[in-house]
Amino acid sequence: MKNFDEVIEAAKLRGPKTLAVACAQDEDVLLAVENARKAGIAEAILVGNKSEIEAIASRQNIDLKHYLIEDIQDLAEASLRAVELVSSGKAHLVMKGLVDTAIILKAVLNKEVGLRTGNALSHVAVFDVPNFPRLLFVTDAAMNIAPDVETKRMIIENSLDVARALDIELPNVGVICAKEKVNDKMPATVDAAELVRMNQEGIIKGCKVGGPFALDNAVSEEAARIKGIKDPMGGKVDILMCPTIEAGNVLYKALTFLAGARSAGIIVGAKAPVVLTSRADDDDSKLNSIALGVLMAALK
Repeated sequence: MKNFDEVIEAAKLRGPKTLAVACAQDEDVLLAVENARKAGIAEAILVGNKSEIEAIASRQNIDLKHYLIEDIQDLAEASLRAVELVSSGKAHLVMKGLVDTAIILKAVLNKEVGLRTGNALSHVAVFDVPNFPRLLFVTDAAMNIAPDVETKRMIIENSLDVARALDIELPNVGVICAKEKVNDKMPATVDAAELVRMNQEGIIKGCKVGGPFALDNAVSEEAARIKGIKDPMGGKVDILMCPTIEAGNVLYKALTFLAGARSAGIIVGAKAPVVLTSRADDDDSKLNSIALGVLMAALK
């Protein structure tokens, strides 16, 4: 898939899947869920404050006869119930509503009813950038603050599940740094060389890993040629593995607010996808994120 129009169409074919929306009394989230239902992508179980959900639905002309509602007002309890709906097979993926990310993630990692796998959780953003020929993945922009090389390995492996959901079978992963050569004084470049080694030795499978790359020669073949990059992956990277959360977050927001990219974001590494949308995300991004989660759920 090369753009979000194709992602939406694929989600229609592979869905609908059922969302368990934690603390669903959020206007923007309910609108996104309703748009997904109308598009034939997803159905939903709404867990949260029923009276507030009904008030929002009345204001937005959302007919709640299409939804099951579980009236749970405590945020932590509602989050745990939404996760339990997924772990018990009554829903396919979790979506965050009006609740702090830390609360929903604590529920996801609950030892009794949660969705933990032993792998690190990580955030994967997918961008449809104007005049760029393919979808571009950025990880991790929201979860892991300063990942060590082993955590970076798991972050890469998580991103491969997202790529497969979008029918990208052998993605190119570029480990992004401030320069293209390994320098002992720049730990991110040392990590890059180690991740490349892991890939070459078959520890990281299902992709090609290259680096260290600077951003320009990861996404521009012309920049790679000018800089004399010998790696055949130069300019052809699909997944940008960022060195720190700051780098990933700045890139995420630059693509969104400066480059006008369409986007979707999801938390991966659990037994089921977790859709987390920001209040700053537009309706298009929220619908794209649900569609991405549906395609991820279709892999299970």
